[in-house]
Formats: sequence, structure tokens, C-alpha cells
Amino acid sequence: MLLSYCVVNTNGREFLLACLDAIERTAPPDLEHEVLVLDNASDDGSAEAVQALDRGIRLIALERRDGKGANDSRLIEEARGEFCLLLNEDSELEPGAVPALVGALRSDRQAAVAGAQLLSAEGRPVPCAWRLPSVRTALAGAVFLHRRFTVESGGDATRPVGWVQSSAMLVRREPALDVGGFDPDFFVYSDETDFCERLGDAGWRILYVPSARAIHHDQMVQDAAGSERRIVEYHRNRDRYLRKHLGRVQAFLLRPLLAWPYLLRALAAIVLPGHSPRRYWLHARQALLPGRGEGIREAAEAHNRRIGSSA
Repeated sequence: MLLSYCVVNTNGREFLLACLDAIERTAPPDLEHEVLVLDNASDDGSAEAVQALDRGIRLIALERRDGKGANDSRLIEEARGEFCLLLNEDSELEPGAVPALVGALRSDRQAAVAGAQLLSAEGRPVPCAWRLPSVRTALAGAVFLHRRFTVESGGDATRPVGWVQSSAMLVRREPALDVGGFDPDFFVYSDETDFCERLGDAGWRILYVPSARAIHHDQMVQDAAGSERRIVEYHRNRDRYLRKHLGRVQAFLLRPLLAWPYLLRALAAIVLPGHSPRRYWLHARQALLPGRGEGIREAAEAHNRRIGSSA
């Protein structure tokens, strides 16, 4: 059996090198594997740094920037392994993660995806598996019971869940190809939710594997300058998911319910130190009007125009 490590990188050179070091450090010696890196038109020397490692890594260097869903699909198509371990450049596998993920899919032939328990940079477990979005999960969020009724990560047992985060996601390649991979309309955010839902609709299970652990530095959250674009992109694609799977009418009716908890947090942040009312207001606005504003997609399109004009 061949395992394909599949890493997407966008301007995360130092994170990427740490990710690749973690792969080399934790790869099981008895498991044949390949490493693929898709560099998403970075301008920080990431592609050159990968080539300089001289480790036999298959590098796909894009000339124009694309979305996370499209890039993950490209890697799955290019991979030769039975299993593809999708990783963000800012993820670092912990020892034992790969045997636990591979073992989970080998043990359950009806499972197409196994997600690791993600850790913060400080080593704290963070939510990384959830129920699929629905009216019920929106109601739970509106009354601040999201962590109790929607988050499905935690505990010690491997179990089926609705969806897992793609920062460290092992995918059975054939069923992933059968459902068409990731939907490229989801530029980033909700792409893995839609992917897991379509696999579930096709009769496959999604597993959360707490014994597999990976540090997720969450580079995008650390990018304060791009926070507003991330908020726009997040709500735009959550609404896209709801329209695709619940219908346009229900998605529209859920918007006020989804905006409500952000509105309350914005009001509380006015008097609570260390909180940003503006950030919560922006979340509330985008939940109500998800088609408004410019997100990460527009930033990538502007980047591609600059490349085109300078060529």
C-alpha cells in the first residue's frame, strides 16, 4: 500500500518546511509513501525551498493562485496512493498520527475519511469535528450550545461524525474521486464540509480519530491584515453550502439565526476588555448579507491579475 502525503501551501514557507520535517520525522518506516506539495503561486520562495530540500518531493508549482478545494482535488488526482493524507502547510503531524489514521480506515471499509485531533500551537485540543450544518445546529448556535450539540471532537474513541477539518484529513482516494473530489466553487471554508456530506450521501462514513494528533498553527488566523477577508469568505461559503444542501429558501431564513450570536457578542464586547466589537459586527453583517464584501477569492484574483500584467 502506498500513502500519499498531500500538502497545499500559499506563502507559508517556514510553516511548510516545518510540516515537511514533521512528515519525515513521523513517517512509519514500514509504510511506502510519497510526498506531494502544491505551491499555490507563492511569492515567498516556498517552491524554491522545497526543491532545495532534495528529498524526492513531487512539487506542483502553480503560476496562478487557486482555491483550497480545487487544490486539494488536484493533489488527489495527481496522487498514486490508496490513501491521501491532506495537510495544510501549517500542520505538523505528531508521532503515531499516521498509523492511527491509516488503521482507522483499514479497520472500517465503509469509511472514506479519517480526521485527526488538531492541537493549537500550545498543544491544546481544538474543535475539529462537527455535525453537518442544519436547522438544529443553527438553533444550538443561537442559544450558545454549539459546543455541546454540534462539536463532535473530544473523548478517546474513534467514531463516525458529520465532517472533519481538512488540515489533517486522511482520504480514501477512490471514493474521493468517485464523488468528484472537492467542489471548486468553495474557494476556502466549507469545502471539506461539502466534501464529507457528499461522501456521506454516497454511503461512506467520516471518522474522527482522537489518537491521531496534529498541531495546527492556523496561519490564516494569525494573519491580522486579512481577517476581514477571511470573515467575508467564511460566511459566503457557509451560505453557499446551506443553499446547496438545504435549499435557497431555508438558507435565507437561517441567516438571522446565524447572525444572532455574533450580534450579542458584539454588544457584550463593547464593555468587555480584550474583545473587538467591530469584528463581531462584521461577522453579524456577513451572516445576514453573505454576498457582500470582498474575500480571499478576490485577493487571489487580484494577485493573478498582477502576475498577468507583469508577465
